[in-house]
Amino acid sequence: MHSSLTGPWSRFLIYAASTVLLAAPSFGQDTPPRVALETSHGTIVLELNPEKAPITVENFLDYVDRGWYDGTIFHRVIDGFMIQGGGFTSDLQKKITRPEIENESKNGLSNKRGTISMARLPGPHTATAQFFINSVDNEGLDASGGDFGYAVFGEVVEGLEVVDAISKVATGVKNGMGDVPDETVAIKSAKRQ
Repeated sequence: MHSSLTGPWSRFLIYAASTVLLAAPSFGQDTPPRVALETSHGTIVLELNPEKAPITVENFLDYVDRGWYDGTIFHRVIDGFMIQGGGFTSDLQKKITRPEIENESKNGLSNKRGTISMARLPGPHTATAQFFINSVDNEGLDASGGDFGYAVFGEVVEGLEVVDAISKVATGVKNGMGDVPDETVAIKSAKRQ
């Protein structure tokens, strides 16, 4: 039996379908979201992976859209490992963050050179705003067996030479924290491209 909808029901279904389409998140786009980190050493462009790390990407983009990373620094730099930022001001004051997010490190993405991951405390679900960019392959940071690792949620698509330059800066101890650049490495702005 074949039936067709006519009258007010057809208009309702068309309206409902268009409302759902309008309300769909922007992650359904063909192009993955990109963020440009304008640093004191140059620009790093990140391409995010909302398909594999939807919670982490949404969290990161919310901080970006609120301008939260603007004026923060790369406060922990270890040559031959990674550069970490997004949590401290230039005078090493820790910024207040939103609640912790779920750890998506079991998403199949690996901490390879040029990937961006969430920094966290020893507990698995403790990431908030801080992130790090791997300057070398760091598969030891991946989830293994039943253990959580550090959640990769994107990669550098432009400016890997900037990451390399930052990873070579001289570091020391400041305010009781180790591996702090002697000269401030600023994140001037973080904006969607």
